[in-house]
Amino acid sequence: MSARTTAIAGQGNNPWLWPALFSLVAFAANSIFCRLALRDGAIDAESFTVVRLASGAAFLLMLIRLRKPGMVLGGSWKGGLALYLYAYLFSVAYLQLGAGVGALVLFGAVQITMFAVAWLRGERLSARTLLGMLIAFAGLVLLLLPGAEAPPLLSALVMAASGVAWGAYSLLGKGSPNPLADTAGNFVRSLPLLLVLGVAMLALARTHVSPAGLLYALASGVLASGAGYAVWYGVVKQVSAQQAATMQLSVPVIAALGGVVLIGEPMSLRLLLASLVVLGGVALALLPVRPR
Repeated sequence: MSARTTAIAGQGNNPWLWPALFSLVAFAANSIFCRLALRDGAIDAESFTVVRLASGAAFLLMLIRLRKPGMVLGGSWKGGLALYLYAYLFSVAYLQLGAGVGALVLFGAVQITMFAVAWLRGERLSARTLLGMLIAFAGLVLLLLPGAEAPPLLSALVMAASGVAWGAYSLLGKGSPNPLADTAGNFVRSLPLLLVLGVAMLALARTHVSPAGLLYALASGVLASGAGYAVWYGVVKQVSAQQAATMQLSVPVIAALGGVVLIGEPMSLRLLLASLVVLGGVALALLPVRPR
């Protein structure tokens, strides 16, 4: 862990804590919005992706023009591609996965990706962070076993690929000098890929958009994606890749609980216990280190 990260973690009031919480809730909201839109066929997965990213780009551009009209867009084509792959595969996978299970697979893959890249880059893995991550991951496994139906293998693999793309997108944000400009630039760079996807779906006559589906996609794009991702890029530049990966392990718990309340997915004692285990592991990994 870098000296800067250690200094930040050692502060009594971490400046990134509340923004991180907002981002994590936004990530969970994406799972719920997507599942609500796709579960009953209110919109197809491709149209959901197009509306989500296009509305997110429009929102971010409008926000920049209102706040800082002279700001130059940042980001990169790598970021735009990673964002597009994550969003498209995410939508396709949620055709069959439940909100909590889908978020579990997604952020499990995110965690593995970010920890692996951090290790390859030589980032030191602290013992407490590792322990907290393992405890949190054990809680996620508890969400599925025992007694839970195994998710469809193909959908789970697609969601895992989406998680790898999101892990790459998060890692690209660690060097972001301006989170808002970089997030907006990444969204804008995803638009050519969305255009290709939209034209292909129109040619195949496979598009279906109802008012409810459009509303869910817009909420996902503007609130959960546009605002949430800009704030997240500001968070990941202040923490280590290990901490960023571990924090995101709380998202499946938030999504699962949201699925119970908003989608009607079943509540169980296992879900409550798993939630406590995951949040306890995340807290252990993120607690500030006391100076000796």
